[in-house]
Amino acid sequence: MVDWLIRVYSGRLILLSLVKNDLKTRYLGSYLGMIWAFVNPLTTVGVLIFVVSFGFKAATDHGAPFAIWLLAGIVPWFFLSEGILTSTSSVLEKTFLVKKVVFDVSLLPVVKIGSALIVHMFFVGVLFGVLLFYGYSPRIMWVQLLYYVFCGVILIQGLAWITSSVIVFVRDVGQAVGVLVQFGFWLTPVFWSIEALPDSARWIIKANPLYYIVNGYRDTFINRVWFWNHWELSIYFWLVTVLIFYSGHRIFVRLRPHFADVV
Repeated sequence: MVDWLIRVYSGRLILLSLVKNDLKTRYLGSYLGMIWAFVNPLTTVGVLIFVVSFGFKAATDHGAPFAIWLLAGIVPWFFLSEGILTSTSSVLEKTFLVKKVVFDVSLLPVVKIGSALIVHMFFVGVLFGVLLFYGYSPRIMWVQLLYYVFCGVILIQGLAWITSSVIVFVRDVGQAVGVLVQFGFWLTPVFWSIEALPDSARWIIKANPLYYIVNGYRDTFINRVWFWNHWELSIYFWLVTVLIFYSGHRIFVRLRPHFADVV
């Protein structure tokens, strides 16, 4: 992991250039351009808040307005799902770099993660604005957000190495990842509270590493709980994430020499 961070830092200039180019080409030809990257998630959030708040008179068990509770869960989900979905095709979309020996192809998923991170920072700003609007004053605990963003980046990178390398040989992986992300949205307490489940069943949801990050955002902005207070869950998350990260890197390295023959 340390070696990967060093390589990311060493190639930061070309990676930033690729991230900028990725955001431009993704919406090339549309009149609004990159604005669509923010319009679609904003529309989804707005509809959910309106329908649930006014249609179902939803409330939370934590005493927080539903808009804040939902945003604190759906903002990290947008980042995680976008990062996982787009990084899956990161190798296929940059086939011209795959055949260049001088470029570290294992860094290609970082480009997609970086693009998703830029959009994520915008929505974090929206979340900050909503918190201030409802009278939540800034707290030192908000710095904890950086920790959970780092958790998300490492988890996505590990998964991306697996999916982006396997999809080169099995194109169905892209569709499968899309289906799994849809399942993940409903199996992760983004739109619903884990308190609705009996205690005996909650461990199943907590076994999902995405839960740790989504719940971490709510702990940061609503529950005011530091991540070390959930030390058992933190240890479990990092054990699973490091295993995914290591396994993903090994799979990518084993398959990397055959990319040029397939693409």
